[in-house]
Parts: sequence; structure tokens; C-alpha cells
Amino acid sequence: MSLSALKLPINHRPQVTVVLAMSADGKISDADRTAARFPSMADQLHLEQRVAVADATLFGAETLRAYGTTALIKDPTLVEQRRQQQQRPQPIQIVCSPSGHLDAKARFFSQPVPRWLLTTASGAKVWQDKNVFERIWVAPMVDQYFHWSGILAELKSLKIDHLLVMGGGQLVAALMAADLIDQLWLTVCPLVIGGEQAPTPCDGKGFSLRNAPRFTLLSNTTVGNEVFLNYQRQR
Repeated sequence: MSLSALKLPINHRPQVTVVLAMSADGKISDADRTAARFPSMADQLHLEQRVAVADATLFGAETLRAYGTTALIKDPTLVEQRRQQQQRPQPIQIVCSPSGHLDAKARFFSQPVPRWLLTTASGAKVWQDKNVFERIWVAPMVDQYFHWSGILAELKSLKIDHLLVMGGGQLVAALMAADLIDQLWLTVCPLVIGGEQAPTPCDGKGFSLRNAPRFTLLSNTTVGNEVFLNYQRQR
């Protein structure tokens, strides 16, 4: 079954938003997958605002390995808004790791957030005797790929209506291939990284020009030397 056959009506899944910062030449890190700490404080506040409206965030194992942490909501006003909406103080943080090989000493595991692990049967065994994940979730598979439509349908059944994807490029590519991304928030930062091996917001095999997903620009804002772009998927 092809990934394109796994499309799911939007009312049967969460709204999926991707938020990423990238260099002026479209790289989200360098070839060594170094933690991308080049965005400004304005972008960090922007990310916090995006996290604050999510029921859950999703990110890949490589993103966790690079940073060792996840983005927290620290602004008391944003925390209070979530309380008034009967949400948890912090959204659920879902780590996607087929192997389950993560550093248990990473600061992420001591942060005050609810943690889920999305993995395979073998990856789940790595953590079955450790009390660090609120939920260890063996993902449904299709032809050795995660069945993302099935995963998002289950998230919807668990009352997760807004999912924020925070990287990396391979995870975004898988969701893009299944046409499961609704909005993009991209921050363009004033540096050039270059290199064939440096990751982009959407890695993987890519798309032909004929089949490339199209987006509509909803807003663009310049703060200092950064440009904040918000796109909506055309359907």
C-alpha cells in the first residue's frame, strides 16, 4: 500500500501544525545534526506560543538526541489560559522512535511534562520496566512504515485535537507524504548553512514538481532579521 493511500479526513484526526526554524537556504541544522540554537529570543517566544495551543507535540528521536530537552510553556499567562480551557499545564510530549534507543539521562526525562513514546514492539521492550513514559504506544505499521493515518485517528479518539510537530525533517516528510499536515509555521533566520547532508524541513525522498504539496500564505511578519511565515495546506 502506498503512503498516498493512507489519507484520513481531517474531521477524523487532529489538526496537524508543523513549526520549524530554518536558515535562509532552508536548512534546519548542519550536516552533524547539531541542535539548531540559531533562532532569536523572538522565535523562542513564538515557539512557546505554538506549543501553548497544542494538545500534544510530536518530534523524532534525532530531535530529542540533538537538544536533550523539549520546549516548555513558561509564560504564566499561557499556562493560565490552558488551565481555563481545562488543558494540562504542558501538552503531552510524544517522542517518535522506532528503535526506542534514547538517552535515559537526557534532561527531557526530568522535565515536568507528560511523556509518551511512539515506537515498535522491539522499541517498547527497551522501556517496559522503566517508569518514565506515561504511555508506550506500539504504532500500527504498513509495509514497514508507521501507519500515520491510523496513529492520528487514535490520537483523535484520545481527545487530542491539535498536534504540533516540532521536527525533524524525516518525520515531517512522512506526514507530508500521507497528506496529514494542515499548517506550517516557518521562521527564516539570517544565516546560510549549505551542504548536501544538512537536513531540511522536509527530507525523505521528496516530491516531483507535479505532485508537490501546495500551500497558501496566511501571514508573514518580520521581527528583527527573522521572517515568520504561516502557511495553510491547499486542498
